[in-house]
Amino acid sequence: MIISCKNVHASYGQSEILFGVDLNIEAGELVALLGVNGAGKSTLLKVICGLLKPTRGTIDFEGTSIIGLNPETIASKAISLVPGGQGVFPTLSVEDNLKIAQWQIRKNDREKRSRLDYALSLFPALSNRYSQLAGNLSGGEQQMLALSQSLITAPKVLLIDELSLGLAPIVVGSLVEVVKGVNQYGTTVVLVEQSLNLALQMCNRAIFMEKGTVRFDGASAQLRQRPDLLRSVFLEGASKGELSGKVSQGNRPDQPSKPLDHWGPSASLDADRASTNESEQSGQPEITWQPGDLVKTRSLVLEVRNISVRFGSILALQDVSLILHEGEIMSIIGANGAGKTTLFDVISGFLRPDSGRVIFNGKNVTRNSPARRSRLGLGRSFQDALLFSSLTVHETIMTALDRHQQSKDPISLALGFPLASKAEADSRGRTEQLIELTGLGDYKDSFLSELSTGTRRMVDLACSLAHDPSALLLDEPAAGIAQKETEALGPLIERIRDEVGTSILIIEHDMPLISKISDRVLVLELGQVLTCGEPDDVLSDPRVIESYLGSELTAINRSGED
Repeated sequence: MIISCKNVHASYGQSEILFGVDLNIEAGELVALLGVNGAGKSTLLKVICGLLKPTRGTIDFEGTSIIGLNPETIASKAISLVPGGQGVFPTLSVEDNLKIAQWQIRKNDREKRSRLDYALSLFPALSNRYSQLAGNLSGGEQQMLALSQSLITAPKVLLIDELSLGLAPIVVGSLVEVVKGVNQYGTTVVLVEQSLNLALQMCNRAIFMEKGTVRFDGASAQLRQRPDLLRSVFLEGASKGELSGKVSQGNRPDQPSKPLDHWGPSASLDADRASTNESEQSGQPEITWQPGDLVKTRSLVLEVRNISVRFGSILALQDVSLILHEGEIMSIIGANGAGKTTLFDVISGFLRPDSGRVIFNGKNVTRNSPARRSRLGLGRSFQDALLFSSLTVHETIMTALDRHQQSKDPISLALGFPLASKAEADSRGRTEQLIELTGLGDYKDSFLSELSTGTRRMVDLACSLAHDPSALLLDEPAAGIAQKETEALGPLIERIRDEVGTSILIIEHDMPLISKISDRVLVLELGQVLTCGEPDDVLSDPRVIESYLGSELTAINRSGED
């Protein structure tokens, strides 16, 4: 037995997360640790690594207690953690991140070189970005870097929190083989993974957690035969589109449902006329697409024209163009490093392009700040969902609604003046609507620091919707959320489109989700548009399969029926 946990309890402040966890891991095992967001999986890994002290219980490593040891001492015993989505130093280069990982062998130059070469051989993309800041890497490349750092330590036990987080299917397929190979050479692997399909395909043993306790511990094949767990916790209601129990089936744009209340006049406008005026002023031809475009008759909301971006000698985007129509859901896919997030940064104003223009609702916003674009109705979510950790969910969404507040005078509010009281009531009402829409009712009084990655992403989405956007950019919304929530995310996005009246541009690696909700799919490869069209046509394109999807079906079909 290499790791043994007995009656482990753990908490964050007054919030208890683990309730008497018993867990035994044998040397050389490859184990899947499963459960919904908030079940306690990541917390258990942190307790094992010494990042969080248990309030009760014992943890033994190779027969010796490691309770009370600091994280450095535990790491020196060859226990390594790959944290989900936050495993690198963003202000340091790739090279420096890898050098830091060599701290245990810093006096052995030969061993340092050997382990570094091994890690880079597994992830050639990192060699091409060796001198770049880690914070400038794509989310998937950062995950590769975090895994490389752990492998450099030559761990006896490798704890991986979210292997597939932010990674393209072709990369996930290769990582599956890497992790299996590491395990076959003797490293014990404990894998936390939100994709049930992927985890059960990789691992022979599965441990299922719910509400801080172990509900199942046995062979993966036996877990597949437990519909009480799989259907109720992972898959139940997903095909019905039930995230909060109230998500509608969703209507197509030509069958609009009753919209939610808006803070101001409708953000939609006659974009056909506006874009025509803009084209005449610019002297550039209007962008068109090939026949078969299901949404070509709708008015334009967003136009990206011939955008190019260069980082030093690296051409991140080259002559990229796209259009987003009113009421359309358009997906952008591509390998890690293809330029997807860079394109979002240009559209939302966080990055100035070297050439090209961004037209939003008929206005040239290429030189506008992110705040200005937000006021015009352009919303944006981020991969890391940075929020106010000391606020509750309700307070965070209320804060996001601040610019819509009709009365902001604290004295008037404190004295209960009618206008201020009405404004406060309106904000609370709108907050409750957004909480209901995104299925956050059970968490509205919870602090952000207490929430799982997936639940924080839902809060981030609610905050984006608080600005009442006419176009919303979603950067990997399914990353880090459980399979049940991923399968229910599609109907939620469709409901946002139908009821809020928002056009949606989405970056995502989950192909079942993409194929179900997208009107069109655009593929980026090395900063250029490879193809654009309807989902079935794009996902069956041999060029897309070769460069992005790969042949590993489990990596492609992370959600949906296995």
